[in-house]
Parts: sequence; C-alpha cells; structure tokens
Amino acid sequence: MSDTPFGFGLPPEEPDDGDEGKKKDQQSGGGQGPANPFGFGGLPGAGGFGGPGADNPFAAMFGSLNPSDLGAAFQQLGQMLSYEGGPVNWDMAKQIARQTVSQGTADGTKDASVGPAERTAVEEAVRLADLWLDDATSLPSGAGSAVAWSRAEWVEATLPAWKELVDPVAERVGTAMGDVLPEEMQAMAGPLIGMMRSMGGAMFGTQIGQAVGVLAGEVVGSTDIGLPLGPAGKAALLPVNVETFGKDLGVPKEEVRLYLALREAAHQRLFAHVPWLRSHLFGAVDGYARGIKVDTAKLEDVVGQFDPQNPEQLQDALQQGMFQPEDTPEQKAALARLETALALVEGWVDAVVHAAAKPRLSSADALRETLRRRRASGGPAEQTFATLIGLELRPRRLRDASRLWASLTDARGVDGRDALWAHPDMLPTATDLDDPDGFVHREQIDFSELDKMLGEAAGGSTGKPDLKKDDGSKDDDKGDGTE
Repeated sequence: MSDTPFGFGLPPEEPDDGDEGKKKDQQSGGGQGPANPFGFGGLPGAGGFGGPGADNPFAAMFGSLNPSDLGAAFQQLGQMLSYEGGPVNWDMAKQIARQTVSQGTADGTKDASVGPAERTAVEEAVRLADLWLDDATSLPSGAGSAVAWSRAEWVEATLPAWKELVDPVAERVGTAMGDVLPEEMQAMAGPLIGMMRSMGGAMFGTQIGQAVGVLAGEVVGSTDIGLPLGPAGKAALLPVNVETFGKDLGVPKEEVRLYLALREAAHQRLFAHVPWLRSHLFGAVDGYARGIKVDTAKLEDVVGQFDPQNPEQLQDALQQGMFQPEDTPEQKAALARLETALALVEGWVDAVVHAAAKPRLSSADALRETLRRRRASGGPAEQTFATLIGLELRPRRLRDASRLWASLTDARGVDGRDALWAHPDMLPTATDLDDPDGFVHREQIDFSELDKMLGEAAGGSTGKPDLKKDDGSKDDDKGDGTE
C-alpha cells in the first residue's frame, strides 16, 4: 500500500489461477507492457483492468476474444463509466477490499469463517471484560452485543464509516481534476468531465478498497484506530487477527483475547455514553480534510508532460503526493484539535484498561506496552489514513494523555475523572498534556472561583450569611467532584 495520500498505486496482483490463469495472461500479452498508471488492477472479470502486463486500462479487457470474457469486460467498463454517485465508487471499493482480503496477508494467513466456538469465546471475553470495567469507570456498559467477525465481515461493517471519513477529501480531489482543464475547454467538455469524474470515482474506489482490505488483515477489533468504525453498541473482535497478534508474545491466547476485549469494551462505553464524542472526532477529521488543498500546479504539470509511451512517469509523479495542508491558524487548530481528541480517547482507554487488568492479568504490563508501541510506531491504521485522507491519525501523545487521566483518577476519583466527558469544553487541551498535575489543580481552583462568583451574584452583597452559604455549597460541589 502506498504511503502517499491517494498515491494511485497499483493494487496487489490477482491470485494465481493455475493453468487457466496463465493462459489468460498469455492471451492478453502478459509481461509485455508498462504498468497501468491509474491503478485499476484487481477488478473482477477478464483479468481486471490494468492487470499484470496490461499496456493500458483496456488491454486486459480486449486481449481475449472469448465472447464471455469480452461481454464481462464491456459490462465492467459500462459500470465504471455509468457511475454517477459521489466522489468515490464505493461499490468498487467494496469489491476490491473483499478481493484483497481473499488473497490473505503477507504472512500467508487466510481469512476464514468464524466458527461457533470462536464466537462463544469472544462473547465470554467481552462479558468478563465488562464486569472488570465496572470497577474502573463510572460509565456503564456500552456493548449491547459482542460479535466475532471474519476479515470480510469487518470490511462490510466498517465501510459506512470509511465513506464518511474519505468522501470530503475525495470530493476536493475530484473537483481539482476537472479544474485542470483550461477554462475555455471546460464549457465544451461537459461529457468528458463527467467521464473523468466517473474514472476518478473508480480510481479512488480501487485505492480505498485496497487500503481497507489490507487493514482488515491487521486490526483486532472495531476501534483500533480510536474511532468507532463499526455499528454502535457492537463490541467486535476478529479471532484470526487476535491469534496472529498474540502469536509471538509468549502470552496465553485467552489472556490476549481478554485484554483486547477490555480495550474494545472500554471504547464502546466511551462512545455509547459520551453522545457528542463521535461527531466531535469525525468533525475534526472533516475539518482538517476541508483545509487541505490539492496542488493543482503539480497536477497540471504532470498532465502537461505526460508521455503515453511512458505511463510509469505519471504513476511516479502522483505517488509523490498532491495534498498540501493550508498553513492557516484554522488548519493548525483543526489538526491540534484532532490529535488531542485522539490522544485523550486512547489515553483514557489505556488508563482504564490498565486499572481493570493489572490486578487480574499477569501479562497486563507486557500487553499494554505492546499495544502502545504498535500505536506509536505508525502501524497499519496510520498508514491507511495517510493514504486515504492525507493525514496520520497517530495519537502522538498517548502516554501523556494516559498519565493525565491517571492523575485525575488520583485527585478526583473515578467519578470525577469521567465527569470531564460531559462536555468537550471540559476536556484537557494540548497544553494541559504538558502539565497534567497543573491541569488538575487549576481546574479545581477555576470551579471553586466560579461557584463563589455565582453565590455572590445570587446573594447580593449582604455580607457574612451569604458567604457562609456560599462556602457550604462550594464544599458540597467539591465533594462530589462533578461540577
């Protein structure tokens, strides 16, 4: 997968179909031409657009004179050019993601249907995790059900969330593609622009489908990246990926499953009982995405110098990236807001899960550190987002956020800590992550001063009786820690 935003990279090659696959490849001139610059590899039917050795997007379709193959090719082309949906052809994205999943991961692990025993194990792990979390957080269970997904089922369940995250950026890129044409040509090129948008939708669908398919081979649940990708109220684990995750850790697989179930169940509690949090996070992603500008000068330069005999030139140029963040205070604020929100979510989950697991699992420390490093090292989730929306969703300050939540627990207790999720304005800021203890102390003073001001306003200036009443109410408020 390309690390470049919308790198238009070629998807993985089709799986080997044995002798029949070799025969089709020979008929279509396999291994003889340059790679297709638009990355339409991996499409079903007739060897796929831009398959291995295709000279252009149509070579694989028309390389065979077999009537059934030719019919399938025309049908595929018709579907692509007749697409009139949004900026991304999500039907195509789904096909590519499913196909990528079916090919298996680099270590040779294949997807498989989840059996009854695995489903029962996941359900029991989530049920036990919820019992343990009751002692670690005041937020009640958020998982109405626990499900065990195959990789293909994860793709199906998370595509609606990907659509919400990716469409804003894809729309900007699609508009920029049409703007590359000279203004005098745009009036005469209506049908051409429409076809370009259809082709662009297919191009993005291919890229996104590939990225989501690769990610499906590595995630262990529905909340790995700190965002709720699955349906609300469903705690999900992927047994085949959970087993791969714990393979070389030297930890019993039951403990690995239970620790990951704790993390999934903690995320579910947070997203279920903090009603504004999902829109806050998705809105932050959207706000940042809308501040990204497409480098139309680079796009014009690439198109103007494009040599049809050297399509790799276009591929290489586009892989260098077309996105440039706007260097404005608004864009910087959007990025800071997003990074801080992700760090606070992941830090809270890390702190709560550690509190629940530490007294009960001997492997809690080792599993905690493994997951922290996985998140901090720019793993699959970060690479996928860098490809899809030009942004690395890496909680760079996970450890700082975790220390802050732990400090709040010590100072205010579980109820006082979790009360901060009542409103986004109550949450710590990026500056507060630098000084967790200062945040806790300052917030207590601020709330006391606010109570005093409100008391004085209500009681007027009648003197000592009102001050005593104010002191009593202030003590009460400080006692429950929720104000």
